[in-house]
Amino acid sequence: MAEETFFDRMVSQLRSTSKYYTGYPKDLGPSRIIPFTSERQFVQLLNEGRPVVVAFTIKCTYTQHLDKVLEEAASTFYPHIKFVRVECPKYPGFCLTRQKTEYPFLEVFYNPEQAAKPGKIVDPNITKYSAKVLPFNYDQSVYGFREYFKKYGFKYSETS
Repeated sequence: MAEETFFDRMVSQLRSTSKYYTGYPKDLGPSRIIPFTSERQFVQLLNEGRPVVVAFTIKCTYTQHLDKVLEEAASTFYPHIKFVRVECPKYPGFCLTRQKTEYPFLEVFYNPEQAAKPGKIVDPNITKYSAKVLPFNYDQSVYGFREYFKKYGFKYSETS
């Protein structure tokens, strides 16, 4: 077996000690993004009392980048904040109610009344919901999500 070169050792050391993202894929484990299947499922998520970040997407190159960002953010903030991806061509009714013309975009749904009483059981047949909808207009990165959650006072980790 060939001996490691100085360059290989240096790069290995850099990767192991660097606290910044170096461009190499991270092992995020299983996907934490919840695929949108119905409004009933979405209402059940809202009734859990946690903020839900919803990505309204279509097929485009920017969506591929957004998917990577969402995967990292979802694994970082799990289980305190849920992430949902809606494929708008499959569910046009849900997307059209948002009245946006540019895709992809993000919105944060939050039900503060349900968060105040998380033990309350809600009828699973109810498909109407009352929630605050906040547009997400920060940097689309884990850092941007963290700053956004701080600004709006969402609990996104055990220490926050």
